[in-house]
Amino acid sequence: MTPVIIYCTCPDIETARKISRLLISQHMAACINQVPGITSIYEWEGKIEENNEVLLLIKSTEERFDAIQRLVIEEHSYELPELIAVPVSKGLPDYLDWIKECTK
Repeated sequence: MTPVIIYCTCPDIETARKISRLLISQHMAACINQVPGITSIYEWEGKIEENNEVLLLIKSTEERFDAIQRLVIEEHSYELPELIAVPVSKGLPDYLDWIKECTK
């Protein structure tokens, strides 16, 4: 199993909590950090947008990404939610083993 950190932005803390709790309870993620108070600036449908969001840092495995993607698409209010997985190349071995164990 390949550990990954998945980035997902949410419009508010309620959405972030809902998605986080579902992912943890369904063993799709070992841990999720919720980082409130970020500002995202991006172009959407020809306009520059600026919004306050909550960033989720989802610790999981590459093998769980498709299931996470399905859940996020189903539960997220955005038409096109951010969902980006970054492989973890190094880490404390016991922590990486814990991620793998929690996401079996």
